[in-house]
Amino acid sequence: MSGLVRTSEAATLALHAAAIMASSPESHVTAAVMADGLSASEAHLAKVLQRLAKAGVVAGTRGPGGGFQLTRPGKEISLREVYEAIEGRLQVERCMVGKPLCNKLDCPLGNLFARLSDDVLKTLGKTTLADIEIPLDD
Repeated sequence: MSGLVRTSEAATLALHAAAIMASSPESHVTAAVMADGLSASEAHLAKVLQRLAKAGVVAGTRGPGGGFQLTRPGKEISLREVYEAIEGRLQVERCMVGKPLCNKLDCPLGNLFARLSDDVLKTLGKTTLADIEIPLDD
């Protein structure tokens, strides 16, 4: 992702894969199909899907007809939950440089970025997979 807000490739894959699964709630979707649809590495996506499974966001089924599905309806899974399954718990940091250059509570720049970060967290928390479903072309 470009722009001010950046995410890792793993988090981006997780969000996209979860949105794909949300668009096919009754089906198992294989890592290979999702990787192909996302033009991504199947091996990397498989690792991301395992992390989502460990966090309880998706469940995998082996064998013929197997693949991955969301564990709950997409409307019950926030983007923040998916993101945090990959990146860990998000929190607002007041100081961008991690040094006591100024009083962190009164720093205009720190306050600005804390508000922006808070807005991002709130948006990720209130946006669900049902809001961003990504159907794969057959």
